[in-house]
Amino acid sequence: MAVTVETLEKLERRITLTLAATVINSEVESRLKKLARTVKADGFRPGKVPMSFVAQRYGAQVQYEVVNDKLGEAFSVAANEAKLRVAGMPSIAQKDEAAEGELAFDATFEIYPEVKIADLAEAEIERVSSDVTDEAIDKTVEILRKQRRSFAQRGAADVAADGDRVSIDFEGKIDGEPFAGGKADGFQFLLGEGQMLEAFEKAVRGMKAGESKTFPLAFPEDYHGKDVAGKEADFLVTVKKIEAQHLPEVNESFAKALGIKEGTVEALRADIKKNLEREVKFRVLAKNKGAAMDALVGKAELDVPKSLVAGEAERMVANAREDLKKRGIKDADKAPIPAELFNDQAEKRVRLGLVVAELVRSQNLQAKPEQLQAHIEEISQSYEKPAEVVRWYLSDRERMAEVEAVVIENNVTDFILGKAKITDKQLPFDELMATA
Repeated sequence: MAVTVETLEKLERRITLTLAATVINSEVESRLKKLARTVKADGFRPGKVPMSFVAQRYGAQVQYEVVNDKLGEAFSVAANEAKLRVAGMPSIAQKDEAAEGELAFDATFEIYPEVKIADLAEAEIERVSSDVTDEAIDKTVEILRKQRRSFAQRGAADVAADGDRVSIDFEGKIDGEPFAGGKADGFQFLLGEGQMLEAFEKAVRGMKAGESKTFPLAFPEDYHGKDVAGKEADFLVTVKKIEAQHLPEVNESFAKALGIKEGTVEALRADIKKNLEREVKFRVLAKNKGAAMDALVGKAELDVPKSLVAGEAERMVANAREDLKKRGIKDADKAPIPAELFNDQAEKRVRLGLVVAELVRSQNLQAKPEQLQAHIEEISQSYEKPAEVVRWYLSDRERMAEVEAVVIENNVTDFILGKAKITDKQLPFDELMATA
């Protein structure tokens, strides 16, 4: 039987589904009979409840279920018959008019779009690279030293200097009135490391333990505390304690404390370099992948199904609530997060997904078994027991699906970069690491 498909707007389509009343009634009766075998009711033995009682109590619910099931089947058959790739769930509404003995419904839905990708040879992409320098290794060593620093109290005559840890009491007022967050006792911070506003650090620098000082402080216009941003406060600060920091020397003891088996500074620097190179590789790949995907979408022409965007936005809301839950927010699953907040991002994700899927299909860029294995083995190298990590991935379908998605993205990226006009750019290590 031919299915008539009505085009409404762009990707929106409508078909009419009909169900024979006799088929519905027969299925309802069959299900009610099965239900009667297990229904319990006062005054009746199990399996002996009258059908009239079962029909009265459960008839409407069973009929609703049957109609839904039959509509699902009818829609699937009709969509297959019309060779439609349905995007999202259909919206089904019963029609007022129908032939005698039938129920008629309109099913309104969207279909997947035709994706047209222009010549990628015309796309222009800036491909970045970066190297791990000795300076980068030196900075990492300094970070590791600071993580293991110790402090010793200074003498009464010593003044606070950069690098010292100071303990202070302070109170700030705006127009003579205290403000939220403007007071603390026994507050600690490290001078010269940007933990406080520069004007605050400047005032404390040079003070002695037991000394007090009053000074003005202008909060920046873009200060995170909106209530005080752009305003000027007067602070009273008292230095309670000054501690000088001691950084451990970079020697064999330091290397061993960091888990370097060889216990040498050379082995420590080699280990740091290896880890930094892994991070650099990841960040470079991410930046180049992003540039390639942007170029791909820029060369694609398609309409995006609204239903898919709505579904993606709802998933993003669910993820946001889950993130709040992990942070310990009470009733996070009920947080009033409008899906509209994510519409633009959801639209971009859906658009990219459709374009990537078309390129994968048309260019046979699916993940090969050897690529999956190689990717898992590469991931495992950053763990102490690589073989266990490999088994952990191979034993779970969901984890393997995640690996497959990454490999496919890499295949797509390589394909695009192999076609586009490439401009290579060497990024300084610090600039690369500062990129989100």
